[in-house]
Amino acid sequence: MTQRLHSAGPSTPTPSEEPIRVAPAALRVVHDVAGVDLTAAELAARRFLQALGIDTDSESLRGTPGRMTRAYAELFTPRPFDLTTFPNDEGYDELVLARSIPLRSVCEHHLLPFVGTAHIGYLPGHRILGLSKLARILEHFACRPQVQERLTKQVADWLQTQLEPKGVGVVIQAEHTCMTLRGVRATGATTITSTLHGLLRSDARSRAEFLALTGLPN
Repeated sequence: MTQRLHSAGPSTPTPSEEPIRVAPAALRVVHDVAGVDLTAAELAARRFLQALGIDTDSESLRGTPGRMTRAYAELFTPRPFDLTTFPNDEGYDELVLARSIPLRSVCEHHLLPFVGTAHIGYLPGHRILGLSKLARILEHFACRPQVQERLTKQVADWLQTQLEPKGVGVVIQAEHTCMTLRGVRATGATTITSTLHGLLRSDARSRAEFLALTGLPN
């Protein structure tokens, strides 16, 4: 992950006035695409399919290696975004929770998709976050080979570091096709993971409120 800061420039106090406070610059979050070679990936995909006995010379399969390459490139490339925050002028100190954010990622063990939803909440500190950014942050960490446990913690840790809230909670519920389509073939099974920081971890009432709003038992 590459993070780029766009500075708004220093403030210049004027005579007989209080120093002007400049809002923190938005953090530009950009995925690093260095080293991506779609041509080499398509060649490797063709060889991979052929090694499994699949004839890629037929009319219907001739373009499959290219489509396969572009599909995985899309799954592994999150869209850039600006992490915009706003001053918490009203001193809002109750839970902010975005529920049922759609999730898609790829299991790093089998490179098969897992899909589900995420519930992301925080107790504001000095600043509040644009609501759409919760989904953007989830996408940023989900668009790569992943395990659900790590993904849950990465989202929570990053929010705690960048936003400095009083608490952060992340719950992810997902179905893993590496478990439902192969191996044990446990159709319909879902996996739930959670990470809590700050008051959402240490304060029993705050934790219970967050878990209740996500629909999980506390």
